[in-house]
Amino acid sequence: MRPSLDLTNCDQEPIQWPGFIQASGFLVVLDPVNLTIWQASENIIQLTGQPVEVIIGKSVTQISAGDLTGVALHQMLTVAIQSGRCETVNPFPFRRQNQDWFILLHQQDGALIMEFEPASQLPDQLPLTSLLSQTMSDIQRSSTLTQLLEKVVQKVKKITGFDRVMIYRFGEDWHGEVVAEAREPWLDPFLGLHYPASDIPRQARELYKINLIRGIGDVSQERVPIYPVNYAHYNRPLDLTQANLRAVSPMHVAYLKNMGVQSSLSISLLYRNELWGLIACHHYRGPRFIDFPARQSLKVVSQLLSTVLEIRKDDEEAQFSEKLQQAGQVLNQQMQSDWDIVQGLTKHPQTALELNSATGAALLFDEQLHQLGDTPSSDEIFALIDWIKNSTTERIFQTDQLPNLYPPAELYRQKASGVLLVVLSRQMNEYLLWFKPELIQEVSWGGNPDKPVEITSEGNTQLSPRKSFEKWTQLVHNKAHPWQQMEVAMALKLREDILQVVDQKANQLRVLNEKLRLSNEQLEAFSYTVSHELRSPLSSIRRYAEIYREDYGARMDEPAKAIFTKIEKASERMSILIRNIMHYSQIGSSGFLAKTLPMRELLGQLREELLSSETGRDLTIHIGPMPDLTGDQTMVTQVFSNLLNNAVKYTRSVPSSYISVQGVQTENELIYSVTDNGIGIDMKQAGKVFELFQRLDSAASYEGYGVGLAIVKRILSRHKGKVWFESVLNQSTTFYVSFPSQIL
Repeated sequence: MRPSLDLTNCDQEPIQWPGFIQASGFLVVLDPVNLTIWQASENIIQLTGQPVEVIIGKSVTQISAGDLTGVALHQMLTVAIQSGRCETVNPFPFRRQNQDWFILLHQQDGALIMEFEPASQLPDQLPLTSLLSQTMSDIQRSSTLTQLLEKVVQKVKKITGFDRVMIYRFGEDWHGEVVAEAREPWLDPFLGLHYPASDIPRQARELYKINLIRGIGDVSQERVPIYPVNYAHYNRPLDLTQANLRAVSPMHVAYLKNMGVQSSLSISLLYRNELWGLIACHHYRGPRFIDFPARQSLKVVSQLLSTVLEIRKDDEEAQFSEKLQQAGQVLNQQMQSDWDIVQGLTKHPQTALELNSATGAALLFDEQLHQLGDTPSSDEIFALIDWIKNSTTERIFQTDQLPNLYPPAELYRQKASGVLLVVLSRQMNEYLLWFKPELIQEVSWGGNPDKPVEITSEGNTQLSPRKSFEKWTQLVHNKAHPWQQMEVAMALKLREDILQVVDQKANQLRVLNEKLRLSNEQLEAFSYTVSHELRSPLSSIRRYAEIYREDYGARMDEPAKAIFTKIEKASERMSILIRNIMHYSQIGSSGFLAKTLPMRELLGQLREELLSSETGRDLTIHIGPMPDLTGDQTMVTQVFSNLLNNAVKYTRSVPSSYISVQGVQTENELIYSVTDNGIGIDMKQAGKVFELFQRLDSAASYEGYGVGLAIVKRILSRHKGKVWFESVLNQSTTFYVSFPSQIL
């Protein structure tokens, strides 16, 4: 038993094997090998004079059809099968009750299907050659697609005599719109009206791609069952996909009756083998049957119109594609010439906005958000990116109704009801987005598109086809112009161009890093070698000077003694400088042992050492809040020792010296500061501060070698940290060092 149908399940109805035919003709299903009868429509007695139960299992030679004997039928079928394609005999004419009839053959589902239908007498039916000529002439004279569609509906109305002929175009969501119409003056216009996708469910649309012409001669006639219900060895009804007599869904019959339609004809319009629309014909003043020759003529019109649609749409797409491709090439050239993604996409007259029809764009790159045109706020964009990241793992996301998917977008639907996003790098949190504004539409529906609820005779509720088709207007919000496929394709192409530049820069950076590594290794080796080689002769100079003073000091005059004193002091300074150079060169290659360091204790020890060596001075070293950090103890101690030693040294000219050390922890790093009230630094010379062997003018009178702060900077680099300073000459200086919260 089949379940009852309503609008909740009609899209699952097996309409290709209904088990019924329309009452306007007859059906016989044959074994294609021996031409015995497997099934027939229950009205076959009107054609053959024999009840359907009697002819099942008989040879086709044992029935007749009008003036055709069984033998004649058998001969015709044999010739058709031997030709290799039985449709070549269509339509095969015969006479029945003084009227012309046709036999139509096709094979489906392993059976030979024979349909019998009457010939129709259409007043304006044209020969095929004339129809082709007129249609081609209409195509050539139509400068726009709208003009062409209007001429087509007029011609189809003239050929078929239907009261109303419409061209019905499908949208991306499969709702339809009447875009051209020819009608009798007494009919209300349907032009411009929209109809919901449920009016033509999915499986019906699929059949329209296979069977291009579909007619319903009289909706008031009862369907005729096929006997037996299940045919041959299959436990289901016969597949009638290609049969013109295939019965109509009861839901569709109710729909047409509610519209007041007595008969209908649908002609498919295809674009790239997909359903673009239909030529829909309605007749209100009684039955109207269109026979096979007329249907073939209309099929030619359909195929010509489909071809023109394809040519014109392809031309439009080609022009649009060329424009976008040129924009993409310019953007790629800009990125390559600037060697900068952000600069190439956002800082030229041609920006990423020219790659499609968006009105706003945003680039999140290197932790910076760059906005173009009309966009949501930065906070709204960041929240949107987070939502998309959690909603899909695809590298591209697109929608033309963002607020319906993501309710917070209601607040900025005027700017971004449509969004197209490409993922540049999930790990680096880098994305490129385009936005389209809301397009508020006043959509006129052919009746309220919501499914109406009815109460059945049993008191149950069910959804049924609407009964009113009067114009019903609705304002549609939260939607933008859909993204075209070429726009999506070019967004993906730009993504590849961006990643190529990033990859090239990464490769270049790897080469530079390798060169830098080799240079550092060579520098370290050179520094160590030079320092090591200098120590021996320097020690000899100092030792010989000391020996000479011991042996001949009593005979040396004061100027000679002064010279030897200078030699010894210079040797000592040289020895200190060599040790500093060796220390500096070894920082990059020495072992790194990270552990948690008690900073208050470490700084306390340094303070005691400094205060004990600076007796007789008014010197205060204050240690404030001091969070612990993770790092190499030897290197971290060296950093703060160098900074505090500098602070102590450069405050000696101040009567009351004050040094303060503070620490603060942020979300990602630890920042320490060392502030003194000493001689300060002239910020005009700020570039020299961390350079090796560089001395500032303000420090010329103080001993030093220009190595200490260079060592600090290098140690911070090993810790992935930073060092910087601020100073006011002759007032104060503050050095800052930051360490990451976690050392990787």
